[in-house]
Amino acid sequence: MPTTFNSVASVLAAVGQDLGRTDYITIDQQRIDTFAEATGDDQWIHVDPVKAKDGPFGATVAHGYLTMSLANFFLPQLVHYQELKMGVNYGTDKVRFPSPVRVNSRVCGRGEVLSAEEIKGGGVQVVVRISVEVEGQDKPGCVVDTISRLYFE
Repeated sequence: MPTTFNSVASVLAAVGQDLGRTDYITIDQQRIDTFAEATGDDQWIHVDPVKAKDGPFGATVAHGYLTMSLANFFLPQLVHYQELKMGVNYGTDKVRFPSPVRVNSRVCGRGEVLSAEEIKGGGVQVVVRISVEVEGQDKPGCVVDTISRLYFE
């Protein structure tokens, strides 16, 4: 169940809070191929299962940016905003890809509120670290610090 925030004060008070973990999803070849098509990144390590079998990862792997984009998929499963007038993605910081995400891996998102500060206009800028954890692996597939600006009613 997502953590609910309903004011600037509630976000400010959450610094250091573990937001828990989402359910797992499977990164199948269809998702990888769709991402490759959308971005034009059709490198063989992503889209050629036959060649990738003999490659450095033993199978095709998800694009790093596909793995990073899952932060946008997982974040709403970790946090919910009530009485939100507007929220915008302000950017990301400190993106890393510590481990490959092989095809058919199961991944989930884990969140933590790293920082929050009031901004002009009565809002709050919050940094939430999303770690895309890979089932059965010690290192995550991606760690990204998302930056959002939130304005409550």
